[in-house]
Amino acid sequence: MDTSVKSFPRLAVFLPNMKGGGAERVMVNLVDGFIQQGYAVDVVLVKAEGDYLKQLPAQARVVDLKAPNTYLALPGLIGYLRRQEPLALLSTLNLANLVALLAQRLCRHSTRGIIRVESTVSIIKRSPHKKVLERAALKWVYPWADEIIAVSHGVADDLAAYAGIARRRIRVIYNPVITPRLYQLASLEPEHPWFQDTEEPVILGVGRLTGVKGFSTLIEAFALVRRQRPARLVIFGEGEQRARLENLAHALGVASDFDLPGFTSNPYAHMRRATVFALCSLREGLPNVLIEAMACGCPVVSSDCPSGPAEILAGGRYGHLFPPQDAEALASAILQVLAGDRRLPPASWLRQFDQEVVVGQYLHILGVKVAVEEAVASAVSPPGAQDERA
Repeated sequence: MDTSVKSFPRLAVFLPNMKGGGAERVMVNLVDGFIQQGYAVDVVLVKAEGDYLKQLPAQARVVDLKAPNTYLALPGLIGYLRRQEPLALLSTLNLANLVALLAQRLCRHSTRGIIRVESTVSIIKRSPHKKVLERAALKWVYPWADEIIAVSHGVADDLAAYAGIARRRIRVIYNPVITPRLYQLASLEPEHPWFQDTEEPVILGVGRLTGVKGFSTLIEAFALVRRQRPARLVIFGEGEQRARLENLAHALGVASDFDLPGFTSNPYAHMRRATVFALCSLREGLPNVLIEAMACGCPVVSSDCPSGPAEILAGGRYGHLFPPQDAEALASAILQVLAGDRRLPPASWLRQFDQEVVVGQYLHILGVKVAVEEAVASAVSPPGAQDERA
């Protein structure tokens, strides 16, 4: 009697590529969790490229549609759904969500369409013309989904108001951020020498060096902190604002205690040793990096931006919140942490971001729990057993 994964329904996830980003990293963790639970998973990509391809589990089957863009991936995705008929298709990112739902509608199979919304769509910058078209598309197509998942209550509220979708139709599931691999990497020695020297406190930031991440505010706040006590600031990441941030540090006279070492594959070892972690974004969906820092035992300060930080920090109970782009408030929050006001969360609070917990929530919504139970029951029940029970 074979009750192996071959008897179970197949799942599929769809996204443009596996280039570096929060959404792609979350999908890697979800696929890994699905496979750990014994499910067969196809990762269907508009184009099979990106650093996160290497992080997918070996058991995941990558389906490369080889399309020049997400719009033109529609025929290939329809063909895939007709050939494979997965039980559920989970997509993420707005354009990929629209294409996935169109493909599901056009292929006319019973595949469940689940979309994941990872950002506060109303405040993403785009031209007025594009905004009108996007809003109309979301309002028309998103209700086709069997389930709509938002990564935070703020994202859910924003989507409901922006696209005119009933709030009750949107479920909130946090990201599967905390994994065994995170703890494994956090236990390693940090590469940067400032995190090996505990004499001076180190403030840490992590993220792309773009305007929306608010790192100029962090450098301005750091200059204010330095007026009151010794400290160092390290920001891991790359982006178009590198030169601007370096020039700002020189102008404020803090360049000798500030470092931009670039991208690191293991920020967690540095989070474990940092004195305080700072998130300064102007907007977020659910900032994974904030959760990761908390899981590593690092006290955090965060901008109270839309959306996610206030939910993650329970309104300030488990970390300091400050108004976005307010350098003085950020400096005050950092100084409070350096003075001993650490506000660390209990393990029970962090469980809601645990990979195993979140994967279970996704499997429930994807509908595979029931399907698998039926498959197993069919495989293990002797002929006539159902008749006897009846």
